[in-house]
Amino acid sequence: MSRIRGKNTQAELAIRRRLRSAGLKGYRIHYDLPGRPDVVFTKQRLAVFVDGCFWHMCPADFRVPATRTYFWTQKIRKNVSRDRRVDLALAERGWKVIRVWEHEIAENPDVVVTAIAEALESTETPD
Repeated sequence: MSRIRGKNTQAELAIRRRLRSAGLKGYRIHYDLPGRPDVVFTKQRLAVFVDGCFWHMCPADFRVPATRTYFWTQKIRKNVSRDRRVDLALAERGWKVIRVWEHEIAENPDVVVTAIAEALESTETPD
């Protein structure tokens, strides 16, 4: 498990490249907030998490491992529970949270970027 990346995964790098090419700059990565969001737009208070399909129990792709089933099921359920707690903690602080599955980025990253752009527009504060 020490080889599993927690930062700068292929999915994260792909979405950050797409955000930059779409002109959505000014974000920070791995900002010091609960859950350490992967991409944060501080001015608009928008936190984006790129969730791995296995580690966060994606309803479309998750398969229970054939070995050590109990261990993995418990571990991943704790991850999902922590995700919900982090979402609530950020919402209580006035942040909007977007969670994106890694397969969504691989299949159609433009849809993900559009969703983030729309969320940014809806959270912009008038100057």
